[in-house]
Amino acid sequence: MQFNIPTLLTLFRIILIPFFVVAFYLPAQYQWAPMVCAIIFVVAAVTDWFDGFLARRWKQTTRFGAFLDPVADKVMVATALVLVSEYYHVWWISLPAATMIAREIIISALREWMAEIGKRSSVAVSWVGKVKTSAQMLALVILLWRPNHIVEIFGFILLYIATILTFWSMFQYLKASKADLLEP
Repeated sequence: MQFNIPTLLTLFRIILIPFFVVAFYLPAQYQWAPMVCAIIFVVAAVTDWFDGFLARRWKQTTRFGAFLDPVADKVMVATALVLVSEYYHVWWISLPAATMIAREIIISALREWMAEIGKRSSVAVSWVGKVKTSAQMLALVILLWRPNHIVEIFGFILLYIATILTFWSMFQYLKASKADLLEP
């Protein structure tokens, strides 16, 4: 297997995950730790966008990269959601986090199943999914960093916007594949 720059960026994102978790758990006396944790998450998000851009631009898409990129993204986001849920330790944060993680599992399984039956295009990424991802990423950056109470409230609002868009995009995907799902 030949590694190219987009694939190496994806691998880098996976390598960032343990550093991200360690930064999150640094003791409270390290007041800069939440900012470092958020920066690591931002770096991961930027490399997620950048590796896809470079792969398409340089025509360096590979099967391995196509497999690994969404896995790296979902693991980083799921990890961030779990960490944010643990930090706040309240149901009204854990519920949106669990909803978003469940949606990712459901849609990943749906895409895999649709690909197996040769209907991959019917579960392509929609604009709602992209807006959901943007709101989710910004909410997570804010809730990992927690620079002040007002910004934190904005993070909560974005988390709930992302949750609503999570349901909306999931139902779009399920509706697009309804005929195949209900076929005997």
